[in-house]
Amino acid sequence: MTSIISSPPRTIRIGSRKSQLALVQTYWVQEQLKNRYPDITFEVHTMSTQGDKILDVALAKIGDKGLFTKELEVGMLNQEIDFAVHSLKDLPTHLPEGLTLAAITERENPADALVVHEKHKDKQIDTLPEGAVIGTSSLRRLAQLRHHFPHFAFKDVRGNLITRLAKLDTGEYDALILAAAGLERLGMGDRIHQVLPKEISLHAVGQGALGIECRADDSEVLSLLKAIEHTETRDRCLAERSFLRSLEGGCQVPIGVNTEISGDNLTLTGIVASVDGQKFVKDTVTGIANNAEALGIELAELLRQQGAQEILSEIFAVIQRGS
Repeated sequence: MTSIISSPPRTIRIGSRKSQLALVQTYWVQEQLKNRYPDITFEVHTMSTQGDKILDVALAKIGDKGLFTKELEVGMLNQEIDFAVHSLKDLPTHLPEGLTLAAITERENPADALVVHEKHKDKQIDTLPEGAVIGTSSLRRLAQLRHHFPHFAFKDVRGNLITRLAKLDTGEYDALILAAAGLERLGMGDRIHQVLPKEISLHAVGQGALGIECRADDSEVLSLLKAIEHTETRDRCLAERSFLRSLEGGCQVPIGVNTEISGDNLTLTGIVASVDGQKFVKDTVTGIANNAEALGIELAELLRQQGAQEILSEIFAVIQRGS
């Protein structure tokens, strides 16, 4: 009688940045996969990215082509890891050849949040005093806030979430603008003083969602990851990423979005703003959610007709000069 020897289950290697938030997100994905595939081993491997190492320069001045993703992508292409977990807002819309966006997980609240110093606990964004020092490392947030609140003072803030909050609490800033999702994922939701309405701050493309990237030819991993994809989040984020890609914008430029799904319809709103908040174009499109990427292209064209490309060209010129 011939015995059949089965090969042991494959060990899947998950790539992650080393930051606290990145690890929380990666361990969550690991747990979801373990629950669905208990016979497969999922190992987490950590790497430092360029964005983790350069903390004394504003993000827009560094450039954003793979700032938080390149090292992980090299690891996948070199077969050191099998897939990587990213904050989707950090993942460029053009991926390296051989890699693909395999899954997008259910989105947390994508909104921006106001976190204030104790002395301003009775204030909201519109009642903070003139000259209040607002910390943000995002040109998107900066442009929109300058548009609505030109009387504030704005100051760049870098570092992990704990470092930023410590700078706020010691009085270096009156308030910070941070992603609500990041605070919630780290168990710091109590620090959210106000969730900013979309009328004040449209969020970043992909904000609040996790994007899982893997080799395009790894059919096994692609199949495993589809089990944790969230269809509504995928449609919303594909529309947003298509909008950003069509404008040839990057993660660090002043482009904001908001998406909503009602039944089969998806509504996408987008803005492009100058860094000083003086130039500001905004529009909305609605269509079938299954045509998410086409909606993003449609909205980009509408904003181009209103001057979006000229605004972006001016911003890119300033960034390239290192101003």
